[in-house]
Amino acid sequence: MKFYKINTKNPEDLYKNIGCEISGAKILASKSHINTLYIKDLHTGAANILKQDALSIGADLAVPRGTILNATPTVDAVLIGSDKHFQILSKKELSQPFGLKTLANELKDFINKKHKKVQIMGIVNANDDSFFENSRFMGSEAISKIEHMIHDGANIIDVGAVSTRPNSEIVDSSEELDRIKPICDEILARKLYEKAIFSIDSFTPDVIEYALKSGFKIVNDITGLANDEVCKLVAKYEATVIIMHMQGTPQTMQKNPTYENVIIEIDDFFKNRIEKAKDFGISNIILDVGIGFGKSLEHNIALLQNMEHFLHFGYEILLGASRKSIIESIVPNTNIQDRLSGTLAIHLDGIKKGATIIRCHDVSEHFQAIAVATAIL
Repeated sequence: MKFYKINTKNPEDLYKNIGCEISGAKILASKSHINTLYIKDLHTGAANILKQDALSIGADLAVPRGTILNATPTVDAVLIGSDKHFQILSKKELSQPFGLKTLANELKDFINKKHKKVQIMGIVNANDDSFFENSRFMGSEAISKIEHMIHDGANIIDVGAVSTRPNSEIVDSSEELDRIKPICDEILARKLYEKAIFSIDSFTPDVIEYALKSGFKIVNDITGLANDEVCKLVAKYEATVIIMHMQGTPQTMQKNPTYENVIIEIDDFFKNRIEKAKDFGISNIILDVGIGFGKSLEHNIALLQNMEHFLHFGYEILLGASRKSIIESIVPNTNIQDRLSGTLAIHLDGIKKGATIIRCHDVSEHFQAIAVATAIL
């Protein structure tokens, strides 16, 4: 007899390969993926009920000492169980009090999350002050770079004309439009939108509308739909919106960013902005936690470790950490030119945790790395 530990993202295929019945393979697969779910401010009564229900089916709930005595109105807890356990609890808790019906529905969302094919979003900046010099292109030079990125494997091209790095200068909307117009005109004239999907990296309504008229299909809004006019435009052109989280503005975001719980606060932000998007008739949504946008190293690491959490909304997750300062925070004195290795490490790990759109400067390197990682996974 010989044995070895299995690591697989597709346990159902594993069980089919050893000869299990298809129906049996599905059941076994649901028992193979262990989830660890952090629950904040759970009613203490609910915690005691959930603890017993979890234990009764082979799962568990970690709670603070004194929970059984109802020492506090609420507690933070950690639910541990397989997809199968979560399926059972999502039905079992529907009839329970203390908010457990809401939790039951959330559990259902977690186990129904879907993973899609990874897409590469190439970055093109039509300005001269973006933090990575090699991403700056103007006019015809930008078009040449776009075509090169498409050739190298980019599915999406994200075009912006204003730097959003920390402490960046505020640019007048007319200046932003002047920078972006020639590129939009060439994309439209050459029908490049037939070769790739184009995204406009802006929160300025005039700029966004010009791009959408030029064949762009995505609005990458770092303010996360703060402006109602942007919401109206996205709905009008039936575009996709990237809702990104940012604490503060580019000019203030890195001045001592603070959170009580970064995961829960960004989750609440997404919940509110998704509701706003739907109110305006927007249905095509992508979520971006905004690595480096109003976050310390600790906040960024927590988000990267828990990226999979945000899949419960049912939308694709975009990850963009390309050459960002988080890498230098981990490996001191690593300048921007030398951060490709760190970028790839972050992005490949993010894909394992559910990110399906990777925003990057180095398209060909990401294409190769993602192809190899996908084959292994």
